[in-house]
Amino acid sequence: MMPRTVVVVPCFNEASRLDGEAFAAAVDVYPGLEFLFVDDGSTDGTAQVLERLVARKPERLAWLKLPQNSGKAEAVRQGMLAAFAANPDLVGFLDADLATPISELTSMAAMFEDEEVLAVLASRVAMLGRDIRRSTWRHYTGRVFATLASTVLDLQVYDTQCGAKLFRNTPVVQEVFASPFLSSWAFDVEILARMRELHRAGQIPDLTRVVVEVPLKRWMDVRGSKISLTDSIIATSQVLMIGWRYRNRSARSRVESASRVLPGDAAGRKEG
Repeated sequence: MMPRTVVVVPCFNEASRLDGEAFAAAVDVYPGLEFLFVDDGSTDGTAQVLERLVARKPERLAWLKLPQNSGKAEAVRQGMLAAFAANPDLVGFLDADLATPISELTSMAAMFEDEEVLAVLASRVAMLGRDIRRSTWRHYTGRVFATLASTVLDLQVYDTQCGAKLFRNTPVVQEVFASPFLSSWAFDVEILARMRELHRAGQIPDLTRVVVEVPLKRWMDVRGSKISLTDSIIATSQVLMIGWRYRNRSARSRVESASRVLPGDAAGRKEG
């Protein structure tokens, strides 16, 4: 049985394609599963669609309306903060288009049976026995992006950008989402960068132990969710920004730690 899990679904102008039936049916199939929809300042009928959907199963479905469009990163973050406050075992997020089927959440949640695991990332790996329907353009741009992300993070991660992720609800994970992200497009990479900082601060073990990637059985491109060349360029530039910002911040922290020790060392030498 799935532990109590609240999954955030960011929504912006999803009135015409949100599959409310799929979400409503899923909470009947998976007793531990709940959804929190975040309306990111939509200008179509998304709010009305969500209001009707949530009214069908208010004990398992909820929604949060942001006053203005803030972008996916902030919509996810606000949803995660609300999900943490509901005190479930696991929290996470899933794209509204259901490119990743809801059923995939069960295999992801199962990875938390290992008590050391803090985060599980869905990964789109095209191989025998898997049904991963991804355009050639999206596949190769994704591989370039993943290579860049791995280099920036100094971490072998296959797929940072799949829109399905789960986290254990702990104070240290809550810290990852406590402040707004620098990046609107590559915030998934920034999540890992923040976890890397927590490891360097001694708050969590190495990410190779606490973060797990799970290959999906099914995933497909959904009409209306294509990534353009401009989008790819923006995302790439933001990954480089993340790498620069967090590496510099880590370097400053190490210098500050050293400077706090040096005066005492000097005093010790004088006393000797």
